[in-house]
Amino acid sequence: MSTSMDIPIHDIMPLAEVPEPSIYWFSALMVMISIVFASGIIRFLIWKRSQKKSHRKLHYEALQTIDLKKPKQSAYTITKEGYFFSQDTEETAKAYQNLVTRLEPYKYAPKVAEIDEETLKYYYDYLEMVNV
Repeated sequence: MSTSMDIPIHDIMPLAEVPEPSIYWFSALMVMISIVFASGIIRFLIWKRSQKKSHRKLHYEALQTIDLKKPKQSAYTITKEGYFFSQDTEETAKAYQNLVTRLEPYKYAPKVAEIDEETLKYYYDYLEMVNV
C-alpha cells in the first residue's frame, strides 16, 4: 500500500485566513491610556507649579501686611514669614539673619518699645530683596 502525496483531496477546504484586529485594538487602547496618563501628569505638574507660586505670594502678603504697632507680635511674624524666603539666595539669607538678630530684643521681653527706625529700614530692605 503505497499512498502518494500528490493525490488531491476534494472534501477538505484549505485553511482560510481570518483577520485578527485585536492587536490593533490593543495598540490603540495602549496609546489612549498613555495619552491620558501623560496629560494627567502634565496637569498635576502645572497645578503644583501654580501652588508654589501662590504659596510665595501668600507668605509675601503676610510679610507685607504686618501691623508694626504691635512690636512683639510683629517680630515673631516677621521671623516666621521671612524664613520662607531666606533660602532663596545668599543675600536674602544674610539679610534675614541680620533682621532676626535686630528683632531679638522685641521677642523675649515682657514689655517692648516700638520697633526702631533702623530695624524698620532693614525690614523694608528685606521686603525689597524678596522675589515673588
